[in-house]
Amino acid sequence: MTSEHTHLPTPEQIRRAPKVLLHDHLDGGLRPGTIIDLARETGYEALPESEPDKLGLWFREAADSGSLERYLETFAHTCAVMQTRDALVRVAAECVEDLAEDGVVYAEIRYAPEQHLTQGLTLEQVVEAVNEGFREGERRARDNGHRIRVGALLTAMRHAARALEIAELANRYRDLGVVGFDIAGAEAGFPPTRHLDAFEYLKRENNHFTIHAGEAFGLPSIWQALQWCGADRLGHGVRIIDDIEVADDGSITLGRLASYVRDKRIPLELCPTSNLQTGAATSYADHPIGLLRRLHFRATVNTDNRLMSGTSMSTEFQHLVSTFQYTLDDMQWFTVNAMKSAFIPFGERLAMISDVIKPGYAELKSEWLFRQVGSTTAVTRGSMVEGS
Repeated sequence: MTSEHTHLPTPEQIRRAPKVLLHDHLDGGLRPGTIIDLARETGYEALPESEPDKLGLWFREAADSGSLERYLETFAHTCAVMQTRDALVRVAAECVEDLAEDGVVYAEIRYAPEQHLTQGLTLEQVVEAVNEGFREGERRARDNGHRIRVGALLTAMRHAARALEIAELANRYRDLGVVGFDIAGAEAGFPPTRHLDAFEYLKRENNHFTIHAGEAFGLPSIWQALQWCGADRLGHGVRIIDDIEVADDGSITLGRLASYVRDKRIPLELCPTSNLQTGAATSYADHPIGLLRRLHFRATVNTDNRLMSGTSMSTEFQHLVSTFQYTLDDMQWFTVNAMKSAFIPFGERLAMISDVIKPGYAELKSEWLFRQVGSTTAVTRGSMVEGS
């Protein structure tokens, strides 16, 4: 029987579908034109290109190296132009606008306050500027007919020694737009256990945190993030696939860690395009998200760094639709997973799912009926003319 389940979503439907984003870096999503404007305003002269299109291409090519370390080097340019209050407000507002235009209804955007202090801002001033920009972006989105809610995740750099300080900052601003904490940066040589004091503090304060783990480094990183640090979510977590065995006959065996992650419904902040760039996967078809979806892990779809990956939430879902033949039902499954895993109160998550996400997908899934009716009507009329 023909139904919405047999139809793949069109690019336009993918764009209009309500989407939830949990893993996106503020300094990885700037508009190329904004980088050029801010560089001119602040006197930064090290940009590799001076035209927006060429600069955007440079970022994508530089990030497309197969190395997480090389990928992270591209952030030197974006962070360099994000050192003033006005720059942070602008970048944050434009981030929200861009996400809203792409159909994102809820997002948690992360950034490292310690990376924005070179021109005299304090940590508090950085947080307040970004929060101001997020609120301005939400207002602009409403004016353009879009609804979006954005929370901030404060990130500490895992190679530095300010994690506890940033965790305390996140806790102070937890009712003022900051919804949680994160650590990021190169995994190899910088295990999450180096920052146990920060995680123990956040647990005592009943606060939320995610940890970049299982991206470039494997199962030990995931194990430490969960069993030593107590992470609520795994940033990437894609290497959990190393604990899943697929036999030649198709049978699947989960190791103890993979079973724990699935049984405990620990969210995986998967970023397919970024994973291809950093070498965590070789192609969309081979990306673990396909298997993790089939095994019903708490998988979510994310962008990571929209500028460096030349991506958006719609682009990520389009790749998955094309590769795995995902339907709107699959998109809704990923989106509800993400909303369930957000760091806002349960009642607010539930309202977003029941009042925004499910109705949005229901409307999209009903559209084939009207296209089918129109097509059937046209055929019927043609038959009547031929038979008259």
